[in-house]
Formats: sequence, C-alpha cells, structure tokens
Amino acid sequence: MKDIYESLFRRVLFPVYESGLRRRKTLAHLHDYERSQWLAPEQIQQLQWEKLQRLIRHCWDHVPYYRQRWQPLGIAGPEDIRGPEDFARLPTIDKPEIRAHFDQLIAENHRDGLLYKTTGGSTGEPLRFGYTRESYERRLAIMWRGYGWGGARLGQRTLYLWGTPVGAQKHKDRLYHALFNRHMLNAFEMSEERMSEYADTIDRYRPETIVSYVAPIMKMAEWLIANGRRIHRPMRILSAAEALHDGQRKLISEAFGCPVHNTYGCREFMLIAAECEEHKGLHVNADHLCVELGASVGDANTPREIIVTDLHNYGMPLLRYVNGDLATPGSGVCACGRGLPLLTRVDGRKLDALRTPDGRYVPGEYIVYAFLHATGIKRYQVVQKRLDAFEISLVRDTDFDPSVVDLVRRELAKVVGDSVQLDFRYADDIPLTATGKLRVTISELS
Repeated sequence: MKDIYESLFRRVLFPVYESGLRRRKTLAHLHDYERSQWLAPEQIQQLQWEKLQRLIRHCWDHVPYYRQRWQPLGIAGPEDIRGPEDFARLPTIDKPEIRAHFDQLIAENHRDGLLYKTTGGSTGEPLRFGYTRESYERRLAIMWRGYGWGGARLGQRTLYLWGTPVGAQKHKDRLYHALFNRHMLNAFEMSEERMSEYADTIDRYRPETIVSYVAPIMKMAEWLIANGRRIHRPMRILSAAEALHDGQRKLISEAFGCPVHNTYGCREFMLIAAECEEHKGLHVNADHLCVELGASVGDANTPREIIVTDLHNYGMPLLRYVNGDLATPGSGVCACGRGLPLLTRVDGRKLDALRTPDGRYVPGEYIVYAFLHATGIKRYQVVQKRLDAFEISLVRDTDFDPSVVDLVRRELAKVVGDSVQLDFRYADDIPLTATGKLRVTISELS
C-alpha cells in the first residue's frame, strides 16, 4: 500500500500540487538537475562558469553594490572577470556587509515581487535576505535530488524529528504534511521523560526514512541503547543542521539498525551538499551553486571557510558569501559516477544542546528559532553554566527595540517554562572562537 501511495504522489499528486495549484517549475528544474549531475566534472565546471558569467553580467548591470565595490579594483565591466580564477579574487561578502548595504544589494529589475526570509543565525548573527521565486523553486528541486541520493524519495513515508515553526501548528500544516506522507515530531519538546513517547510514535508511524537534526537523533539513540529498547527499523536516517561525526554516525546506526546519511545546508541557500549511497563524502551541488573553500592555513586536511554563490538568485545576489561554516575538501571522483565535487566533511557548525532541571533537552537549533523574528540584534549567544539558568548576551544594533527581549523570553519559555532563569544582558561584543566563529549556544554543564 505504501508503494502505491508513493507512486501516486510522485506521478500524480505532487505534479498537480506543484505545477498545477502552485504553478511552480520545481519538477522541470528537478528533471534538469537529475540530468546534469551525471556530467563529467569538467562539464559541470563549464556549466557552472557559464551560469556565473550570466550572473556577473546581471550584477554589473542591475545591482548597484557590486558596481561600486568592483570599480575601485580596476574592473571596468564584467568582461574583466575572465574566468573562475578572476572570480575567486573578488571580495567576499558577509552578514555585517549585507546589513550595511541591504538596499544596494537588491537588483533594480527584481525589486517588485522579491521574497524575503530571515535566518535565526547558527552563527549568532540574524540576517534578512531576499530571493526570487525561481531560485526558491530550484532550491526545492535540489533538496529533493539530494535527499534522493540517500534513497529518500518524494511521497515516501517519512518522519521528521525537526523544529516546528514557533507558535501553534496550523491545521493546514497538518494536512500539508499528511499529503506529503510525513509526520512531524517536535525536536524542541524532547526530554528524558518523553523519550518512550517519541519511540512509541516512531513504532506506530513506521517510517521508511527519518530526517533529523543531529543532536536530538543522537539523544534518542543513546536512550534506546541505554534502555535496551528496539523500535521500528527505518531504511535510512538523514541528518542535518550540525556536523555529523563518525562516532555519532556509528551510534545512531547501531540504535536504529540502518545507515545514516549526512546532509549540509543553510537557510540562505537550503541544501548545499549531501551524501550519496557510497558514503565517501558530501556531493556539492555545483550545477546549482558555486561553493568555494577559502585558503588553507594548515595541511590539505585543515578545515576551510565555506564561500557560497547562488547561481540563480537574481533578485538579491550574494556573490562569494561567507556563511560562517568550515569544511574539509574532498578529492577524486565518487564511485557513484556523479561528476559533482566532494567535501570530505563539514566541520564548523556546532550548537550545544542545553538542558532543564526537569530533564528536557533544548537543541541549539531551538535557540536559533527563538531569535528568528528578533530584529535589531547584531549578535547573540546563550551560555548555560547552571542547570536552572541561561545567560543570554545580546549585541544591539541601531534599530534595537527593548520589546524584542520580551519576544525572545516568551519563545524560550514555551520550552523551558519557569524552570530556567533567563538572564538577559547587553554586551558590546561577543568573542569569537579560535576558528573565527561565534558559538550560539555553549553548555558548561558536565
């Protein structure tokens, strides 16, 4: 029966919903990306450069920020950027730069109809950014392609151990997830006392695929092993939101009895890279994005800064955007036959899980969600030194409104209740780690 629904969804329901009702071109883009992934590496490089050339020309003609930034460098026109080597020498852009020049980064011919989204900032620096409808449709296509590398298909029975939107889930959201044949488990409400309840839900739903943040699926795996609990065995688990280490992969696989596939993305671009069935690293979506790794400060295995360009977001192009994460480059061609380049691993994203006196775990991702609509804040960080207290540091921006503190307090209280003291404090700055990143959550508990 499950195969019948999956086939019906993929061939009938999803095309009707996506192409008919939503009038989106996601399926057409997916078809193109399914084909281009099998090109030879040099063909993918050429395809990427052709897309980059068009984007560079567009930025010169329609995005004031780039003209003003490039002209002092001796660039008189897009023809002066002759190849990928020239492109790699252009200045990078980061979150403070985007905030300072937000209006100038919007393309003059895409100002009407631009969509906007805010990232809560896993690096502790919230950011609002714009994107076009086409770029969003392409991102959906890339997501489905990347999940498919691990065997997760459209319409497949899937359970998400994920962050639900802040606030009550709407009835239409439940219908939407039911249509897609998936069940949502709120990772932000997980606690030691509720682990059996979560395990029972998995047993009842019997998913073929589980998609989860690393921290909560790791906590559940530890609980299952410690309690000798055996639950329904899915065919695969897809991990996201944090770096997946070898020891974590082994433990999760042991607890659930299935392989674990790593994925990597960020809110600004959605899926950037994912593992295929070979588990030899993460394939970079180089036919959709230009992903560069910064200069190495050590040997070839030293993590490097990730620099991303969306090749299709013509509304608010972010050329050579430094997203704050680190990765280790891969080498060679994967045995799967795809020509897409590889990352050995993603190293730089770590969000400590916090805890409450009544035994609940608060994934670091929830802190990001709680700050999602908190405007007027340059940076933030939550440190837990005692079980009953969070120290929350805020670096205020020029448009800071004190009411935002109440907003964040209310969102955090939805998870921690009255059991944790929320100690807000203002800071002039928050120190970075030795690798130049800001840790959003730090747990100093044993």
